[in-house]
Amino acid sequence: MKPKIVKAKQLNEKYTPELCFVGENYSEEAVSIARARVKPGITTVPHHLKAIQEIYLITKGRGKVTISGLEPTEVSVGDVVIIPPETSQSITNIGKNDLVFYCVCTPRFTADCYVSEGREEAV
Repeated sequence: MKPKIVKAKQLNEKYTPELCFVGENYSEEAVSIARARVKPGITTVPHHLKAIQEIYLITKGRGKVTISGLEPTEVSVGDVVIIPPETSQSITNIGKNDLVFYCVCTPRFTADCYVSEGREEAV
């Protein structure tokens, strides 16, 4: 592996069926890092990841995270959310501005690991 710097402005952010915007920062076999952005009042589609642990690092805004096995919990800047593989999850933006967080997946996120557990709206 060679040293690398990925500038945030280089992200190719896309709106997803999960009802949020995602831009991948980095991906290799062992880990992937993406920035997610959720508009005020939006709740992401409940889902889980097969065989992948996901960690959220909240960098802007306020949210309420719902994770199987835990009470819904308010999160804000600096909070870290650890989601084991196969664990149902969603997050609601409860603030007035965008909720922004980084998603760190180990091993890396791939589309075939994503399992929707709820509604999906047209993008």
